[in-house]
Amino acid sequence: QVQLVESGGGLVQAGGSLRLSCAASGSIVSINAMGWYRQAPGKQRELVAVISKGGSTNYADSVKGRFTISRDNAKNTVYLQMNSLKPEDTAVYYCNADYILTRVGSMRDYWGQGTQVTVSS
Repeated sequence: QVQLVESGGGLVQAGGSLRLSCAASGSIVSINAMGWYRQAPGKQRELVAVISKGGSTNYADSVKGRFTISRDNAKNTVYLQMNSLKPEDTAVYYCNADYILTRVGSMRDYWGQGTQVTVSS
């Protein structure tokens, strides 16, 4: 069974930094694009950043220049380095894999359980 497990969330003051990690486990052969999304209370889930298997990246305008997404394909892990955090970055951050190939099948649009990030002013 495949799992995406996020870690690294927490409480930080404005201007601070956090690094999120999302590790995929299971009988994984390969993962296509991986990304981070976030959902603040009362708001829709939104894309934060996405990275292709080859390393191409795309960011929401609100985080450009502050957040950096990266991945380690050998570890099936994606990271999100978040610097210069603002109170409006407060949200539950979710990891996503758009396509996972395993030894017994495949799955699309797979989500982790989320990790809370709270930025105090």
